[in-house]
Amino acid sequence: MSVVQEQIAVPLFFSDSAVAKVKELVEDEGNPDLRLRVFVTGGGCSGFQYGFSFDDDQQDDDTVIERDGATLLVDSMSYQYLIGATIDYQEGLQGSQFVVQNPNAASTCGCGSSFSI
Repeated sequence: MSVVQEQIAVPLFFSDSAVAKVKELVEDEGNPDLRLRVFVTGGGCSGFQYGFSFDDDQQDDDTVIERDGATLLVDSMSYQYLIGATIDYQEGLQGSQFVVQNPNAASTCGCGSSFSI
């Protein structure tokens, strides 16, 4: 008798700093329905690029990750490229920005927002 194991996708991780920044920006906007949306589009110097926006419209096929009062949305097409990734917020010499730390990326470019699989 063989045992069939179901493979469960590793979710996205929403870092402490990203959660704190989303909460701060939502509070500044005065719209508690805003959520951070992360998405992947074709293009960029490595083939794909990450994008971020604030959205108050959740789609039926969105993956929703809620943590400590902040919400992250990912559309179904982008999710496949982001499984196991960490959504983070970093402040440094090159400025402050949301970033994706993606273990699925075979290569990235210097800008940090473009990757290939």
